[in-house]
Amino acid sequence: MSQKNETITLILALAITAAILAIGFGLFNRKSNVNLDSLTNGANTNSPVNVTINNFPAPTNVPSGTIVKIQGSTSLVQINQALKTAFEQKFSGTTVNGEAGGTEQGIQSLIAGTIDIAAISRPLNEREQAQGLVAVPLTKDGIAIVVGYNNLLGSKGLTQTQVVGIFQGQITNWSQIGGKPGTIRVINRPVFSGTHQAFREKVLNGQNFGTTPNIINWPKDETTVVLQQLKTDGISYATFAQVANQQTVKIIPIDGLTPQAANYPYQRELYYAYKEPASPQVQAFLGYVGSPEGLRAMASPNPGIPGEVK
Repeated sequence: MSQKNETITLILALAITAAILAIGFGLFNRKSNVNLDSLTNGANTNSPVNVTINNFPAPTNVPSGTIVKIQGSTSLVQINQALKTAFEQKFSGTTVNGEAGGTEQGIQSLIAGTIDIAAISRPLNEREQAQGLVAVPLTKDGIAIVVGYNNLLGSKGLTQTQVVGIFQGQITNWSQIGGKPGTIRVINRPVFSGTHQAFREKVLNGQNFGTTPNIINWPKDETTVVLQQLKTDGISYATFAQVANQQTVKIIPIDGLTPQAANYPYQRELYYAYKEPASPQVQAFLGYVGSPEGLRAMASPNPGIPGEVK
């Protein structure tokens, strides 16, 4: 073989090798990115476009005296408490103050600058984004349909169509869905509740709640009191983590599925929101939230495993 032919052969071999390496690197990098995204604060390809991945670095130390103020959705009370405990234990002298009052209150306080982080159970809208607010996805959450523990509704639960009928006032008697005759008292959460808004979107497909006399609009976003109102003839809804271990209520399966199931129909995303530019305490706390320790702490209050009711 001539020297010229040997040179051409060598060049072709190098080109083919480079192409193979490039393709392999691309596939590896793509796979790595997908895995990282799926582990970062519950972020996934189905997240709304108005959220961002939590890219704050995990802090190695946080100055003593640092205070982080969190306010917002009652759906995040347990996660807030778990993160507060873990953060304060890791960084001596720090304080995390959490307060529940509803998603809307948290957002308004964040805009006003009186808190550091808003715990919210719905995505931010364009108006809120225009004011510098940024949402970081935390975790998936199921909205549970609940009745009083002594309610005699059959163990087979409800269908999605029946749930819509109940909360829009088309089904008003337990006998219409297999229960004993009697009026269904629907305990609805207030309109400023993020869970109310998520229920309207996820369960009622964006339509309004009913206005029939049996539907009671509770004035405050307080899960404990709502659950106390259920008794034997009431029905309502709440974030699954808040009712999973309650002894006074029953969680109603929907189309045979409980909120732990991966394909449960009433799933939503929960978020932390902050205002740009992020303050040092926000960067430190969200950096911790996104760390392996923070993710473990955040997962700890979420009971149950995926399951299906037969």
